[in-house]
Amino acid sequence: MSMMAEEVGMADRPSQPIGSGQDGVALLTVMMIMLILTLLGISALTTTGLENRMAGFTQTGEAAATAADSCLGVGANLIRQALIPVNSAAIPPAFLANAVPPGPVPVANAVILNNEIYGRNPGTLVSTENSTDDATVAPNLVLVVNGFAVNGDIDRLYRDNAIGMGTTAAGQSVTINYRINCVATNVASGATSSVTAVFACTLVAGAPECSKKF
Repeated sequence: MSMMAEEVGMADRPSQPIGSGQDGVALLTVMMIMLILTLLGISALTTTGLENRMAGFTQTGEAAATAADSCLGVGANLIRQALIPVNSAAIPPAFLANAVPPGPVPVANAVILNNEIYGRNPGTLVSTENSTDDATVAPNLVLVVNGFAVNGDIDRLYRDNAIGMGTTAAGQSVTINYRINCVATNVASGATSSVTAVFACTLVAGAPECSKKF
């Protein structure tokens, strides 16, 4: 009788499906995998966004540098044209802002710039060589290049010999060194680039040539 009672008691116990205790573990595992995948996706999106922004900053910086470099070329050409003897009295009209099309030299600064190029000091004791002015205040050049506002400053540094104001004598040549500083600014993005170079301009028989030294 005891064996029969034991069997009956075992039969009365509620049955549990095999593996039912593992359902919670499986659900937790799936949730952890989904969380990890979500985090990986967010990380990938964030990284891509940062890379795009960095690429945009790099492109803008390169564009600003290109705009500033173009100003150097304009400045060197202006010096070369101004040093031609027939242009010694004033900046060539085609370079002035009131020309058609407008040139890069503000009319108000034309006389000062011409005096700086030739090293003249009319009516003052202040030397125009190694001037301390810069491109941000009363610039000698004002341009717009690919959406960038570019200001340039031209300063006469020194002569490599002592032959008068940029003239030649007895077949000799005169080399005058100039510093050109250009600053390009994109108002919308705030990106800026500043470049400075020194040009050596040599005068031989009234035909000046300017080359970049550094």
